Amino acid sequence: MNKPLAVAFALIIATSSVWAQSAKLIGAQSEVSFVTKQMGVPVDGKFKKFDAQVNLDPKKPETGSVAISIDTGSATLGVPESDAEMPKSTWFNVAKFPQATFKSTAIKGLGGGKFEVAGKLDIKGTQRDVVVPVQITQVGGNSTATGSFVIKRLDFKIGEAEWTDTTVVANDVTVKFKLALSGLGPL
Repeated sequence: MNKPLAVAFALIIATSSVWAQSAKLIGAQSEVSFVTKQMGVPVDGKFKKFDAQVNLDPKKPETGSVAISIDTGSATLGVPESDAEMPKSTWFNVAKFPQATFKSTAIKGLGGGKFEVAGKLDIKGTQRDVVVPVQITQVGGNSTATGSFVIKRLDFKIGEAEWTDTTVVANDVTVKFKLALSGLGPL
């Protein structure tokens, strides 16, 4: 076999094995939510629109990747007045930054279905490194990846001007997720 043909064949095999490990997001069973405090009282919110691309062999997590995109305009606190404010430039500035993204840079297996996913979180044009603990459970042919992590909203310019006062809206925001996936390999 000539060298260019052998290289092409190797690339096809490598690509096939990566695609075989791709998992499909089951949107109706998945959620991305957040919790902050307003004047000391916990406030729950969620994003109604998001997508995830998960390429992961749980037995070789270091070869995997995760990319999540969130439609910032889909954020809701369930209060019409607050929901009308969140898309504005002071908060998510949806007109200029319609999506928040997370892209993994490294995945580490910790055993027992636990993983540590390091990556770049980009919100409102600001990018920060984050490490996200993830627990994967499996039932039948489906998997569920869950976890949570804390960000500082002011690091991402969420809540500018008079909203930088953290006694009104806390700086810490806990982001929680549950991603239902089909097609993920066994743990």
